[in-house]
Amino acid sequence: MSDSVASISPRGMTWARRKRALARVWRELRNDRSGFSGLLILLGFGLVALCAPLIADRSLLLAAAGRNNPDLAGPSAKFLLGTDDIGRDILAQLVWGSRVSLFIGIFATVVAVLIGSLVGLVAGYVKGKVATVLLAIDNFFLVVPFLPLAIVLAVILGRSPVTLALVIGFTSWAGSARLVRAQVLSLSERGYVERARALGANSRHVILRHILPGVAPLIIANATLIVPGAILTESTLSFLGFGDRLSPSWGKLLDGAQSSGSITLNAWWYYLPPGLCIITVVLAFTLFGRALERIFDPRLAGR
Repeated sequence: MSDSVASISPRGMTWARRKRALARVWRELRNDRSGFSGLLILLGFGLVALCAPLIADRSLLLAAAGRNNPDLAGPSAKFLLGTDDIGRDILAQLVWGSRVSLFIGIFATVVAVLIGSLVGLVAGYVKGKVATVLLAIDNFFLVVPFLPLAIVLAVILGRSPVTLALVIGFTSWAGSARLVRAQVLSLSERGYVERARALGANSRHVILRHILPGVAPLIIANATLIVPGAILTESTLSFLGFGDRLSPSWGKLLDGAQSSGSITLNAWWYYLPPGLCIITVVLAFTLFGRALERIFDPRLAGR
C-alpha cells in the first residue's frame, strides 16, 4: 500500500484531488433542484443555438423571405410563432437570435472576467502605487453610468456582435475585480502563502499556485452571474437601436415589435416569445450561479 502511494507523482495527486472536487460539485449540484433546473434550461437553449441551421434555414431571416407571406399573421401550422411586420417567420428569427444573444452574453462575460480577475489579483496581491492606480480605475468604472458608456462605445467602435460583446465586457468588469481583490487579500494572509514566500517563491509562483486556485471557485460562480447582465445589456442596446441591424437577436426582435406597433395591434406573438426567452435565460443563469455560490461557499448553504 505504501509503495503504491509513493509511486503516485505530485501531479497525479493534484489531478486526483481535482477529480474528487469536480465529482463533489456535480453531486451537490444535482441535489440542488433550482440550480440543476437552471443548468438543464441553459443546456436546452444552448442545444437550440447549436442546432439553429437544422431547425430553420438562415435565408428565412432575409427581408425577401417574407415577400409572399402575410404581415403580422398569427401562429398557424405554417408559421408556429406567426410572422413579423414584413412577413418573416418569427420562429426562425427567435432560433437564430439565440445564437447572437448567447454568444454576446458569454463572450462579454469572458472579457469581463479576464479583466476583472487580472485587476483584482494584481490589486490584491501587489501593494503600493500599482494597487492605488488600479483601484482608482476600478472606482471610475463603478461610478460612471454603465449604459450610457456602453452606448457611446458601441456608436464609436461599431455594432457587430463581437464589438458589442467587447464593449459590454469592457464596461462590466469592475464589480468582478472588487470581489477577486477582497478574496486575494484574505488568501494572502494564509499560512501556506506565507510559508511559500519564506521559502523564496516569487510573486508569479505564489499567485498561480496558491492564490489563483483559491480564487477560481469565486470567479466561476461570479461569471455565471455576469452572463445574464450581459444578455440584458445586449437586449437593451438592440431595443434602443444600437445593436447590429444585420444580425438577429432577441433584443432586435423586441425593437422590431415596438417600432411596428405590435403591442397596440395585440400581435403578442411578435414581442412575447423573445421577452420570455430573455427572462428564462436570465433566470436560469441566476439559479445556476446561486447554486455554484452555495456549493463553493458553504457559509451560504443555510441562507
